[in-house]
Amino acid sequence: MESAPPAPGALSWRLSSHPITLLTFLAFRISSLLVYLFGVIFTDNMVMIFIITILLLATDFYYLKNIAGRRLVGLRWWNEVDPSSGESHWVFESSEPGTKDVNPTDSRFFWLAIYSQPILWVALAILAILRFKFMWLPLVAIALTLTVTNTLAFSRCDKFSQASNLAGSALYSGNLAGNLASSMVSRMFTFGRN
Repeated sequence: MESAPPAPGALSWRLSSHPITLLTFLAFRISSLLVYLFGVIFTDNMVMIFIITILLLATDFYYLKNIAGRRLVGLRWWNEVDPSSGESHWVFESSEPGTKDVNPTDSRFFWLAIYSQPILWVALAILAILRFKFMWLPLVAIALTLTVTNTLAFSRCDKFSQASNLAGSALYSGNLAGNLASSMVSRMFTFGRN
């Protein structure tokens, strides 16, 4: 008997449009947690576990922000600093509507991994406090900072993208711009006659 193929959007990496990007993204997301949780099995050196976990978190942060987000869901963000005032602000970028079709499987994996990672690190922080392992809290705080930053940035980037797509589709679909222009011109001419 042959098994039925998975439905579109199912959590199967085989349905991904970018399977290498997806698997690398998931590997970085999972590896920092695994090193933190099981590193003590392989070594008693806390500093080594700390350094490897930080390197994996930093690599995950970079890969997610610059590669995985753009390829999997068509979103990217970065921080710019205004040289005159010194103020920083986030800049959001999304693919043009119609130029990139986001694969439902890629999207589900992406958003599930984005939102579950900070939750897992919060649970590990609570566990460290309950077990009186306060020496691990700085590492968990760094992990939370990096994962929450990416989560917030991509959430805002997605909202920005949806708002941009909605405004663009409202303006260009149904010839809304032409209808607005013609109604404004006709009102000007009828107003002039009265």
